[in-house]
Amino acid sequence: MFRKTLIALGIMMLVAGPTVAAESVEKAPPPAPYKKVSELVKLPDFLPGMGTLYVDPATLPDGPFLAYDHAGKLVSTIYMIPLKDIDGHKTMDDLKAPGGNVDHVSLYYNAGHPGVEVPHYHVVLWHVTKAQEKLVEK
Repeated sequence: MFRKTLIALGIMMLVAGPTVAAESVEKAPPPAPYKKVSELVKLPDFLPGMGTLYVDPATLPDGPFLAYDHAGKLVSTIYMIPLKDIDGHKTMDDLKAPGGNVDHVSLYYNAGHPGVEVPHYHVVLWHVTKAQEKLVEK
């Protein structure tokens, strides 16, 4: 348990560092090479709690995935890090936040889904406040 907590803290520290602002991704759809995830794998266009996702297919399975709310505003950047990479002590540095400043970070486990079938962690770099994050849940 302590080891997993330390790993999670390390990942949060890595991703909460400096970010790279890119105005071109602030509104959906982002420019090429990003593609809508629902057009690449069998997932709905909008995922409650995440939004509408776009990814550069060359970066799969890790991402970054760009997540947009119903209005097409970028709300988060998501990395999907396979559990085997965490257990294997793989170095994950220079995780970029194409949407700019990060307000807060969430980390949660996922057993797998279309596109990233292996067990993994979602590392979510929120570009909006906690209150605004709740708007993505619907």
